[in-house]
Amino acid sequence: MAIWQWALLGLGVVWAVQALGVWRQMQHYTDVFKGITHQFNDGFVGAGHARGRFRKGAIAMVVIGPDLVVKRLLTMTGRSVFAKFQRNQQFEGMTLEALKNARTKSDQSCVDTAIALAIAQVEAVKERNIARETQTA
Repeated sequence: MAIWQWALLGLGVVWAVQALGVWRQMQHYTDVFKGITHQFNDGFVGAGHARGRFRKGAIAMVVIGPDLVVKRLLTMTGRSVFAKFQRNQQFEGMTLEALKNARTKSDQSCVDTAIALAIAQVEAVKERNIARETQTA
């Protein structure tokens, strides 16, 4: 085989491995999301993401109870499909307002951005629920 055929074959193999890795990471995300929504079936769940252009990206999931207290905060940072969610226990037990003002101790602003987007999603769901309750009342 010519060199360009080997290069094309190699590119196909790399693409297939990447597709498998992305599929596996999506399965991990789905499993974690289903797990926390099953474990915490009251309250609100929000997810946010921030992409890093030349640095690591981040995904955050926040679970807020009906009393607006953080029950669980999970973050995932990294560039590869091998990244896993990490539990951030230092934020659990905080109120939603305190979490808005809190910043992570890391130098990664992507994590803070992802948490802020997850909080915004929780607030949007909370507002929709309030609007729905006032319409039915």
